[in-house]
Amino acid sequence: MSNELWIELQDNIIVTRIKGMPTDALIRECHEKILLLLGDAPEGRILYDVLEMEAPPVDVPLSQWELDHNLEKVRLRRAILVPNSKLAYMARLAFGESEHRVFYNDKQAALTWLIAERNEAS
Repeated sequence: MSNELWIELQDNIIVTRIKGMPTDALIRECHEKILLLLGDAPEGRILYDVLEMEAPPVDVPLSQWELDHNLEKVRLRRAILVPNSKLAYMARLAFGESEHRVFYNDKQAALTWLIAERNEAS
């Protein structure tokens, strides 16, 4: 299965879908596109849908961690939608120090969590 990436903005949430086996290059491309969509915004809400993603080698989530580690002045709140515990573990490696939460096959709960803080702050 080849890898595929879709990124779109839906109701102020960046929805990212990754299908297949992600690579370091794909993770970097995804990160750059997300930052472009954010523009100058100080924060962003992102839903990662990896329901059709294969578990990558451990260096791939670590490259995401490195990209996040180098972020400055941007607050990202992320919900990661996973099909199994292996990808949940990989997500925790990738986003371990950032504001994130892993959801098992429950897109509605993920979206509710992403939106909840925004509504509480209003």
